Amino acid sequence: MNVGVAHSEVNPNTRVMNSRGIWLAYLLLVTVLHVVLLSIPVLTVPLVWTLTNVIHNLVMYLFLHTVKGTPFETPDQGKARLLTHWEQMDYGIQFTSSRKFLTISPIVLYILASFYTKYDATHFLVNTGSLLSVLLPKLPLFHGVRIFGINSVKPKGSVQQ
Repeated sequence: MNVGVAHSEVNPNTRVMNSRGIWLAYLLLVTVLHVVLLSIPVLTVPLVWTLTNVIHNLVMYLFLHTVKGTPFETPDQGKARLLTHWEQMDYGIQFTSSRKFLTISPIVLYILASFYTKYDATHFLVNTGSLLSVLLPKLPLFHGVRIFGINSVKPKGSVQQ
Protein backbone atom coordinates (compact mmCIF):
# COMPACT_ATOMS: atom_id res chain seq x y z
CA MET A 1 0.00 0.00 0.00
CA ASN A 2 1.41 3.36 -0.99
CA VAL A 3 1.10 6.06 1.62
CA GLY A 4 -0.36 9.31 0.37
CA VAL A 5 -1.90 7.80 -2.74
CA ALA A 6 -5.56 8.58 -3.24
CA HIS A 7 -8.08 5.81 -3.73
CA SER A 8 -11.06 5.95 -6.02
CA GLU A 9 -13.65 5.18 -3.34
CA VAL A 10 -15.63 8.05 -1.88
CA ASN A 11 -16.34 5.91 1.19
CA PRO A 12 -13.96 2.97 1.82
CA ASN A 13 -16.58 1.37 4.12
CA THR A 14 -18.57 0.41 1.04
CA ARG A 15 -15.97 -2.07 -0.21
CA VAL A 16 -14.09 -3.25 2.89
CA MET A 17 -15.90 -6.61 3.13
CA ASN A 18 -14.92 -7.36 -0.48
CA SER A 19 -11.25 -6.85 0.32
CA ARG A 20 -8.85 -9.66 -0.32
CA GLY A 21 -8.71 -12.17 2.55
CA ILE A 22 -11.25 -10.45 4.80
CA TRP A 23 -13.58 -13.47 4.90
CA LEU A 24 -10.70 -15.78 5.84
CA ALA A 25 -9.58 -13.36 8.55
CA TYR A 26 -13.16 -13.23 9.88
CA LEU A 27 -13.37 -17.05 10.06
CA LEU A 28 -9.95 -17.26 11.70
CA LEU A 29 -10.92 -14.71 14.36
CA VAL A 30 -14.08 -16.67 15.21
CA THR A 31 -12.01 -19.87 15.38
CA VAL A 32 -9.39 -18.21 17.62
CA LEU A 33 -12.16 -16.93 19.92
CA HIS A 34 -13.58 -20.44 20.19
CA VAL A 35 -10.17 -22.04 20.87
CA VAL A 36 -9.34 -19.44 23.53
CA LEU A 37 -12.66 -20.12 25.25
CA LEU A 38 -12.05 -23.88 25.00
CA SER A 39 -8.70 -23.46 26.73
CA ILE A 40 -10.36 -22.17 29.90
CA PRO A 41 -10.63 -25.33 32.03
CA VAL A 42 -13.75 -24.43 34.02
CA LEU A 43 -15.94 -23.97 30.94
CA THR A 44 -17.86 -26.90 29.49
CA VAL A 45 -18.10 -27.53 25.75
CA PRO A 46 -21.79 -26.52 25.50
CA LEU A 47 -21.08 -23.32 27.44
CA VAL A 48 -18.10 -22.53 25.19
CA TRP A 49 -20.24 -22.91 22.07
CA THR A 50 -22.91 -20.66 23.55
CA LEU A 51 -20.31 -18.08 24.61
CA THR A 52 -18.70 -18.17 21.17
CA ASN A 53 -22.07 -17.60 19.54
CA VAL A 54 -23.11 -14.81 21.92
CA ILE A 55 -19.76 -12.98 21.83
CA HIS A 56 -19.62 -13.22 18.03
CA ASN A 57 -23.15 -11.92 17.63
CA LEU A 58 -22.66 -9.12 20.16
CA VAL A 59 -19.49 -7.90 18.45
CA MET A 60 -21.06 -8.15 15.00
CA TYR A 61 -24.19 -6.31 16.18
CA LEU A 62 -22.11 -3.49 17.65
CA PHE A 63 -19.79 -3.30 14.63
CA LEU A 64 -22.38 -3.61 11.86
CA HIS A 65 -25.62 -2.23 13.27
CA THR A 66 -24.81 0.25 16.04
CA VAL A 67 -21.77 2.30 15.05
CA LYS A 68 -22.64 5.00 12.52
CA GLY A 69 -20.43 7.03 10.23
CA THR A 70 -16.97 6.30 8.90
CA PRO A 71 -13.48 6.54 10.37
CA PHE A 72 -12.46 8.31 7.14
CA GLU A 73 -13.00 11.83 5.92
CA THR A 74 -15.51 11.38 3.11
CA PRO A 75 -16.55 13.96 0.52
CA ASP A 76 -20.19 12.83 0.58
CA GLN A 77 -21.34 15.90 2.54
CA GLY A 78 -22.24 13.92 5.67
CA LYS A 79 -24.48 11.25 4.13
CA ALA A 80 -22.40 8.39 5.55
CA ARG A 81 -22.42 9.76 9.10
CA LEU A 82 -26.09 8.79 9.47
CA LEU A 83 -25.65 5.24 8.19
CA THR A 84 -24.46 2.12 10.00
CA HIS A 85 -21.72 0.00 8.49
CA TRP A 86 -24.33 -2.51 7.26
CA GLU A 87 -26.21 0.25 5.43
CA GLN A 88 -23.00 1.60 3.86
CA MET A 89 -21.70 -1.80 2.79
CA ASP A 90 -21.81 -2.48 -0.96
CA TYR A 91 -23.41 0.93 -1.56
CA GLY A 92 -26.63 -0.24 0.13
CA ILE A 93 -27.32 -2.94 -2.47
CA GLN A 94 -29.06 -5.97 -0.97
CA PHE A 95 -28.05 -9.62 -1.46
CA THR A 96 -24.43 -9.11 -2.46
CA SER A 97 -21.92 -11.84 -1.71
CA SER A 98 -20.48 -10.08 1.35
CA ARG A 99 -23.94 -9.43 2.82
CA LYS A 100 -24.92 -13.06 2.22
CA PHE A 101 -21.71 -14.22 3.91
CA LEU A 102 -22.35 -12.01 6.96
CA THR A 103 -25.94 -13.24 7.14
CA ILE A 104 -25.13 -16.94 6.78
CA SER A 105 -22.16 -17.01 9.17
CA PRO A 106 -24.20 -16.38 12.39
CA ILE A 107 -26.73 -18.97 11.22
CA VAL A 108 -23.98 -21.59 10.76
CA LEU A 109 -22.53 -20.70 14.16
CA TYR A 110 -26.02 -21.02 15.69
CA ILE A 111 -26.48 -24.48 14.14
CA LEU A 112 -23.08 -25.59 15.48
CA ALA A 113 -23.86 -24.20 18.93
CA SER A 114 -27.26 -25.91 18.92
CA PHE A 115 -25.72 -29.22 17.89
CA TYR A 116 -23.05 -29.18 20.58
CA THR A 117 -25.40 -28.01 23.33
CA LYS A 118 -27.77 -30.92 22.58
CA TYR A 119 -30.71 -28.49 22.43
CA ASP A 120 -30.60 -27.73 26.14
CA ALA A 121 -33.44 -25.28 26.86
CA THR A 122 -31.30 -22.56 28.45
CA HIS A 123 -28.61 -22.68 25.77
CA PHE A 124 -31.28 -22.86 23.08
CA LEU A 125 -33.04 -19.71 24.32
CA VAL A 126 -29.79 -17.77 24.71
CA ASN A 127 -28.50 -18.83 21.28
CA THR A 128 -31.83 -18.13 19.58
CA GLY A 129 -32.12 -14.69 21.17
CA SER A 130 -28.56 -13.93 20.16
CA LEU A 131 -29.22 -15.04 16.58
CA LEU A 132 -32.38 -12.96 16.29
CA SER A 133 -30.61 -9.90 17.67
CA VAL A 134 -28.09 -10.05 14.84
CA LEU A 135 -30.39 -11.19 12.00
CA LEU A 136 -33.34 -8.83 12.47
CA PRO A 137 -31.31 -5.62 11.94
CA LYS A 138 -30.14 -7.02 8.60
CA LEU A 139 -33.66 -6.96 7.20
CA PRO A 140 -34.33 -4.09 4.76
CA LEU A 141 -37.28 -3.06 6.92
CA PHE A 142 -34.87 -1.81 9.58
CA HIS A 143 -32.51 0.14 7.29
CA GLY A 144 -32.31 3.89 7.53
CA VAL A 145 -32.52 6.10 10.55
CA ARG A 146 -35.81 7.41 11.87
CA ILE A 147 -35.49 10.33 14.25
CA PHE A 148 -38.69 11.92 15.58
CA GLY A 149 -40.69 10.38 12.74
CA ILE A 150 -38.52 11.95 10.02
CA ASN A 151 -36.72 9.69 7.57
CA SER A 152 -33.08 10.51 7.09
CA VAL A 153 -30.72 9.31 4.41
CA LYS A 154 -31.50 5.84 3.10
CA PRO A 155 -29.01 3.65 1.23
CA LYS A 156 -29.21 3.42 -2.54
CA GLY A 157 -31.78 0.96 -3.80
CA SER A 158 -34.01 1.23 -0.75
CA VAL A 159 -37.52 2.62 -0.84
CA GLN A 160 -38.50 5.76 1.08
CA GLN A 161 -41.60 5.45 3.27
